[in-house]
Amino acid sequence: MKKYIAELIGTFWLVLGGCGSAVLAAAYTGNTEDIGFFNIGLGFLGVSLAFGLTVITMAYAIGHISGCHLNPAVSFGLWAGNRFPGKDLLPYIIAQVIGAILAGGFIYLIAVGNGSFVIEGSNPLATNGFGEHSPGGYNLLTCFITEVVMTFMFLFIILGATDVRAPAGFGPIAIGLALTLIHLISIPVTNTSVNPARTTGVALWAGKELISQVWLFWLAPIIGALIAGWTYHGLFTEPVTEQDQLEAMTDSEFDRSKLGEE
Repeated sequence: MKKYIAELIGTFWLVLGGCGSAVLAAAYTGNTEDIGFFNIGLGFLGVSLAFGLTVITMAYAIGHISGCHLNPAVSFGLWAGNRFPGKDLLPYIIAQVIGAILAGGFIYLIAVGNGSFVIEGSNPLATNGFGEHSPGGYNLLTCFITEVVMTFMFLFIILGATDVRAPAGFGPIAIGLALTLIHLISIPVTNTSVNPARTTGVALWAGKELISQVWLFWLAPIIGALIAGWTYHGLFTEPVTEQDQLEAMTDSEFDRSKLGEE
């Protein structure tokens, strides 16, 4: 159960850090009488970095326990890339979704604490969507293609950065920066999902209209992840050759008489 609990906590942190920063700090300006014309909100760049930082920090925290998937699409992609056993897919996904839902509820609990927060707008609680729920008004097909391609690239980078031939220890940094870049590209299109658990976790607290669009953010990321897994495994994975181990000679087997022959 340790790896499932780790995935639950890790996904909680991902959604809390990423979506929480979007809801609570992206457009925050504070008291204008105190800060004058300065806008201290995080904006797109800050939210993008927040998502990347959650992955980097949690990868070092639980990567050695569960692999730090934090995302059903990542689990599917690693399975397709022959890096993850199929028997663990369902429990991993359940743990990830539970963690995301708990984080979504916690963000809502914080947001309503000042008495002025209401669920309104095209992307309340940092939800994902298409059409009128796309930040830039992008249509269903555009959003679908965007999520497939972004998830493909995300999984491709994950598979490459965690390959046994890659420099050890730097994988989390590459993966976190990849997620940051993905958000910088696609926040205006879908508000960036590439993660079905992240989408579900906040949509369940945002109302029926947003829940009705969640299907796209399961279908597209999983398709992109599977294609990436099959592509990397089929084209770039090299077989690992096992070398015969040298057996150590015990002291009783060592012929000391031959030392003097030289």
